[in-house]
Amino acid sequence: MMNRTLEYILPKVQKPARYTGGEYNAVVKDKREVDIRYALCFPDTYEIGMSNLGCRILYGVMNQRPDVWCERCFAPWGDMEEEMRREGLLLYGLESGDPIADFDIIGFSLGYEMAYTNVLNMLDLAGLALRSADRPDFSPLVVAGGTCCYNPEPLAPFVDFFVLGEGEEVTLEYIDLYRQARDEGWSKEEFLLEAAKIEGIYVPSLYEPVYRPDGTLESVDIKPGSGAMETVTKRIVQDMDKAYFPVKTIIPSTEIVHDRVMLELFRGCIRGCRFCQAGYAYRPVRSRSPELLAKYGKEAIEDSGYQEMTLSSLSSTDYPDLLPLCDDLLDYCAPRDIGLSLPSLRADTFSMSLMERLQRVRRGGLTFAPEAGTQRLRDAINKNLREEDLLTSCRTAFAGGWSGVKLYFMLGLPTETDEDVLGIADLARKVYFTWREYSPNKARGVRITVSTSWFVPKPHTAFQWEAQIPVEEYQRRVNLLRDALKRDKSITYNWHDPQTSYLEAILSRGDRRLADVLEWVWAHGGKMDSWTEYFDYQRWLDGLAACGLDGGFYAHRERGRGEVFPWCRLSTGVSTDFLWREREACYQSVTTPDCRTRCSGCGANKLLEGGRTCG
Repeated sequence: MMNRTLEYILPKVQKPARYTGGEYNAVVKDKREVDIRYALCFPDTYEIGMSNLGCRILYGVMNQRPDVWCERCFAPWGDMEEEMRREGLLLYGLESGDPIADFDIIGFSLGYEMAYTNVLNMLDLAGLALRSADRPDFSPLVVAGGTCCYNPEPLAPFVDFFVLGEGEEVTLEYIDLYRQARDEGWSKEEFLLEAAKIEGIYVPSLYEPVYRPDGTLESVDIKPGSGAMETVTKRIVQDMDKAYFPVKTIIPSTEIVHDRVMLELFRGCIRGCRFCQAGYAYRPVRSRSPELLAKYGKEAIEDSGYQEMTLSSLSSTDYPDLLPLCDDLLDYCAPRDIGLSLPSLRADTFSMSLMERLQRVRRGGLTFAPEAGTQRLRDAINKNLREEDLLTSCRTAFAGGWSGVKLYFMLGLPTETDEDVLGIADLARKVYFTWREYSPNKARGVRITVSTSWFVPKPHTAFQWEAQIPVEEYQRRVNLLRDALKRDKSITYNWHDPQTSYLEAILSRGDRRLADVLEWVWAHGGKMDSWTEYFDYQRWLDGLAACGLDGGFYAHRERGRGEVFPWCRLSTGVSTDFLWREREACYQSVTTPDCRTRCSGCGANKLLEGGRTCG
């Protein structure tokens, strides 16, 4: 893969292994024998992108096809970008070293709004026009998928089409359609008209937003004669036992964020936390069998040589066969000194039997997410977690020898008061006193870390109508909690930067007019905005002002029941009426039971074939 220009550049940059390819299990094919070339692009660094299980799955799904060659491409760090631009080296696929502009399809994985400027930067580094309208040629097509695509409007002018939901099946469908279109000589417009008929594909050029004088949306109109769907509904994998799992996965040649085997237990979540976009977007719940999971886990360890395995899902302890699965895996892991971890623990399902299993090999830290400091607010957000559940779990852990726990909360949740904020400090102290009472080894001390993030109202959630509190109010609540925790030496308090959360709120609920802001920010040096080394808050404020837009209009404004959302043509399968009922239940602090206790009629079960039920 290495060419002379790259050989000249790499000694000058940090972590050159990010850019060389050639890792164990990377797929290299003879490009003369493949029919479709696909660049799977992750708009962040190699270390972040290689930790993404979804990208590993899509890479394997496509490369299983002998006629398709999928290569990886990541956003270069600033030093590498500078050298590439100086030497005229175009953005390339890691496996072949060929410019991705020569590929048939360029697909972006979008998991975080602050990566949007990297999408533009990568297109420019590839030598391509940023906007879809300025790329009239049939190829390369630019597509995008991922959780951010549940409101893709800020990126709509730059992307030819978006994939809503899970991509394993729909990706192969639009690849086959691309081949047909290419072989039959279709135009790009003809292809997009046909692609829009595939379930789960949203072609933004076929929809036109109409605005009122006050800036709100009047409607999102379908292009006459296009035949585009009234509503584009997400795709899901029906049977997880038949879904592809990357047993043979690429082993990075440099350290990455999640350098381990990731075993996906199930998709979806039974809980229904009202703030959680993933909890709604990945419904309905679909699980893999414990026998298949154990088989995959062992085979992946054998192939990779990793010494750690993570059981991954939105709420791992809700997996119904978790204990027998852990026993099976630990019988394999323990003699080999392989760690087994559960990163998504719920305090109400953590048990002594689970704790005993987790510490058979090596003991990591424990993390719980109460999200709110008082029972009233936890009920309002439908966290379905009682204080006594959390303290019982902490007691179990401390009695078993754990000496550290991390607690995650949000500030700015709907209906939150100062009493709720101070309740966080009170709850953290109760955890400390639980350690004092039940730890068998107090000489080691205890580490209790309280972390707060700023609530961001997300599309397709019960809180999509809510306003984000102003920056100044968020900072006041941070200071209130910080002062309340000052005297507690065993409790460390960390809080999230408010600037990126404000911009995240703007972009996550924004409309198509924000595309001009993205392009302005990029043109004025914006990139790698999820990294403090590159993030410039003032640049974003200047971009909004230059484009005549008010960030508060998107972030700090409460929506009415009848307001048209930019994402009104997209559906997760969960009905808007259900989300509104959940919002009303929040203001009454009324909880909704989890899906296994009782079906609440959200609508997601209609996505399942054969009349199956979810949960």
